[in-house]
Amino acid sequence: MSQPDQSQTRPPAIEITGLRKTYRAANGQPAKEALKGVDLTIPAGSIFGLLGPNGAGKSTLINILAGLVRKTAGQVRIWGFDQDVNPRQSRAAIGVMPQELNLDPFFTPRGALDMQSGLYGVPRSEWRTDEILALIGLSDKADAYSRSLSGGMRRRLLLGKALVHTPHVLVLDEPTAGVDIELRQMLWRNVRKLNEQGMTIILTTHYLEEAEQMCDEIAIINHGAKIAQDKTPTLLSRLDAKTLVISPEDGHDGTLPRIDGVQAEARPDGTLGFTYRRGQIPVETILQAVHDAGIRIRELATEEPDLEDVFLALTHNAQAA
Repeated sequence: MSQPDQSQTRPPAIEITGLRKTYRAANGQPAKEALKGVDLTIPAGSIFGLLGPNGAGKSTLINILAGLVRKTAGQVRIWGFDQDVNPRQSRAAIGVMPQELNLDPFFTPRGALDMQSGLYGVPRSEWRTDEILALIGLSDKADAYSRSLSGGMRRRLLLGKALVHTPHVLVLDEPTAGVDIELRQMLWRNVRKLNEQGMTIILTTHYLEEAEQMCDEIAIINHGAKIAQDKTPTLLSRLDAKTLVISPEDGHDGTLPRIDGVQAEARPDGTLGFTYRRGQIPVETILQAVHDAGIRIRELATEEPDLEDVFLALTHNAQAA
C-alpha cells in the first residue's frame, strides 16, 4: 500500500493547540474537564507514543481527532487541514483502530472492508480490499462471517478497516490489549511496514516496554494535561537514577552498608542493588563503602531506568504538584 513521500519540509502530521474538552454536568455528577489546554505536535513519518494512566484524557483526545467528540476549545490540524475549516479533509487524513471490537457479526471481512471503503467515498476502482486482507492475514477468512472470527482476527480486521482510505495518519488505540504474542508480533511487523511506506503512526498502549521499543517520540498526559514530550531516548535519560548491582562472593550474610543518598537492597537472587543519582553520587563512593563493609565483589553490573520508571516518576510528580 503506497504512501505519498514525506519530505523534511512537510508540516507536522498533527498539530494541537490549546485543546480543551469539558463534559457537562449530568445525573448529579459535576462537570469534568477531560483536557486542559493540551499542546501537542506529532512529526510526520514518526511512530509516536501517547501514554498516560486510565482517565488521563487519551481516549478523549483520540475521539476528537477522529471527529467523534466535539472539542470545547482549541485548534486541531491533521495533515495540515484545520478540523474546523476543512472537516472532511482532516477526517480523510486519519484512520483509527479502536480498542473496542465493534464489528457487525453478519459482515464478512471482505464485506466489512468494502462497506468501509464506500463510507469513506473511495472510488470502487481504488478499493484495496484484497491487498488489505493479505496485509492483515485474513485472505483465507475473507468470506467468513465476522462472528466466527477469533478475537485476534477481529482485531486485525479493525486495523484493515482503518486502512481502507489510505490515511496519512493511523491511530492505534491499545492495539495489543489481550492478544497473544504471535498476533502482537505480526501487528508490529505490519505497523513498521506501513511506517516505512510513509504513514505516521500514533500508538496508545499500557505496555510501556512496547512503546519503548516501537516509538521514536513519546508524550505523556495525566489528568488532562501534557506533562512530558520528547524523543524516546531523551525521555529515558530524564530519570537520573542508576542501579549498581553487585554479586558478592559466597558467604555474604546480606548485610548492607549505609550510604547517604543511596537506596540499598538485598535481592532474592542474592545480589545487592544500590540505586543512586548519577549527578550527585560518584560510583566510587558506593564501591568504597562496599569494600569497607568487607563485601568481596564477584560480579558487577549496572541497570539503566526504563520507560516505566520515567512514566511513574513523571505522573507521581504531576499528582504531587
